[in-house]
Amino acid sequence: MFRMLLPLVLLLVSACAGTEPRYLIDPPEVKTVSRLAVSSIEVREVSLPTYAEGSEILMEGEDGALMPIDNAAWADDPVRAVTLSLADQMGRASTATVAAEPWPLEEGADVSVHVRVTAMVARADGTFDLTGQYALSSFDKVVRERVARFDISIPLPANTPSGIALATSQSVTALSDQILTALRR
Repeated sequence: MFRMLLPLVLLLVSACAGTEPRYLIDPPEVKTVSRLAVSSIEVREVSLPTYAEGSEILMEGEDGALMPIDNAAWADDPVRAVTLSLADQMGRASTATVAAEPWPLEEGADVSVHVRVTAMVARADGTFDLTGQYALSSFDKVVRERVARFDISIPLPANTPSGIALATSQSVTALSDQILTALRR
């Protein structure tokens, strides 16, 4: 009898595990390309707050508590997804060769971008906030090293996982634009 029930139990367990929809952080199409003062950029691993590192998609409640949205998860590890999305967006929107760490080329990058996010949250008021700071470091002093703050607020298209994913993508694009503006010729 146990042999007959085992396949049924395994089927039920696999059907219940990990079936929630998964959402991408996928920046929109690039409209303009910026000419930069550097030819290569390394994007270091983005530092996210602990609550934003998990696979759950969170939404702020009226009481300020961050709660996971039922049956919704990120398609990739958020740290990895934000880092790669930022590098990809910067590469598509500029004349520079851009890659996420570890730097894949023999010769080092002209500049490294370090991003530390202090808030990445879908707010109860219908906005998505991305705040923190980024640093531009240049071993060979190709550009002036500096630290700058960012405070990005994007309207949520909807209080849904897909709306939060879209606003996250738009905020990463806005951050990319700010960093590229700082590196323009």
